[in-house]
Amino acid sequence: MQHIRTTNAANRLDRLPITKFHKRTVLAVAFAYFFEFADINTFAITAPVVREQWGADVDHVAYVTSLSFVGMFIGAVVAGGLADRLGRKRTLTLTTLWFTVWSFACVFAWDIWSLGVFRVLTSAGLSAMTVVAVVYISELFPSAKRGKFQAYAIVIGICGTPVTNLIASAVVPMSDWSWRLVYLWGSLGALFLFFVRRLEESPQWLESRGRHEEAEAVLTRIEAHVTAEHGPLPEPRQPKPKGPSVKPGPGMLKDKKFLYPTILLSVLWITQTIGFFGYSSWAPTLLAAEGVSVEDSIFYVALTTVGAPLGSFLAAMVTDRFERKWCLVVFGLVIAASGLLYGLTFTPVLIVVFGFLVNLFERGYTALAYAYAPELYGTEGRSLGTSIAYGLGRLSNAVGPLMIAGVYNGIGYQAVFMVIAGTWTLGALVLALFGPATRRRRQAAEAAEAAGTGPKAVTPTS
Repeated sequence: MQHIRTTNAANRLDRLPITKFHKRTVLAVAFAYFFEFADINTFAITAPVVREQWGADVDHVAYVTSLSFVGMFIGAVVAGGLADRLGRKRTLTLTTLWFTVWSFACVFAWDIWSLGVFRVLTSAGLSAMTVVAVVYISELFPSAKRGKFQAYAIVIGICGTPVTNLIASAVVPMSDWSWRLVYLWGSLGALFLFFVRRLEESPQWLESRGRHEEAEAVLTRIEAHVTAEHGPLPEPRQPKPKGPSVKPGPGMLKDKKFLYPTILLSVLWITQTIGFFGYSSWAPTLLAAEGVSVEDSIFYVALTTVGAPLGSFLAAMVTDRFERKWCLVVFGLVIAASGLLYGLTFTPVLIVVFGFLVNLFERGYTALAYAYAPELYGTEGRSLGTSIAYGLGRLSNAVGPLMIAGVYNGIGYQAVFMVIAGTWTLGALVLALFGPATRRRRQAAEAAEAAGTGPKAVTPTS
């Protein structure tokens, strides 16, 4: 085979219509997301009954939750390096298996500390899988449509949260041990292995590693499927000459084009993490501590999470039609207001309504951020930059639960939600002032494809 210097992977992928190949990829990632979202709040759901059985207090719950976010940071950063070294597809498989194995181990926990260790290891895998999945979809879908399909994957995946909460509300009260079934449910993500053979490695990653023949083989297979489904394809745009690239790795932190988006996205994920997990991880426990029964607190939270898939669907409707930066700002401010109102009421109907709005717009915010973050990097820095920023966000919540516990014990229930609202507002303001816009570049790429190739073609954001 003739050796080639470039496969023009980004431009060849950008010109493809959405086909069964893309839908199959979204379905596979959505399956992994489903059990990631199913598993991420299992400790929050079971914490009230675990407290009763093992004599744990709010501070014990805070320590386990905090250490879980340390695990998330480690998992995200390690996954970023592995995805650069081993590939997106292989790392996605390994990280999904990792979190499901340790979720299964939680079934056999014998005290709060053994459960805590297993949750830290589970959380590392959850965060790792998310980082790789975000990058994987970003690199396989056309730039003009990747946001919508990133959100579609989450629309399906996020259903894992309300399904798990509703299952938990039914099984946790059954007996003294039935809370363990919640973790058994989370471990079913291992069934992702049935999807793996139908997935392709990212041609952009292969190209960035100099594995041009493999990238060409993957692109040829994809294009053959597309041609069989939609007919002949237009010629791709020619790649725009690139300047000297920075070698992937920690040395990229010296590059301003890499460092600036990493700092900005770190702020985005830090405020999102503290703001969302401060709410979702504590809502059942704080409601129970304020006198709401364990059964009612779990049921109320389960009802509010029904808004989550609707929020991801809302994001899918707006993400490619409007500037993602401003969508994120608006969603963040709505979450701040809804979360504050949630904390100011003990009326069951209003708890459910405002909690529903928090889940609706937060999951939409997350779907938007998953599409926005990888666009700020080139292929060489995408996995590492996304993993560092996302990992720092998760690490920030190592102190978040302790902060929430301190605010609750020192000031009171409502003050917790004032702090959470302030966190979301800060993130929205930073993004509004400093966040780069990306829609114009996506529109330029789409217009160039519609008009055909030519000297005015621009480099895609991928």
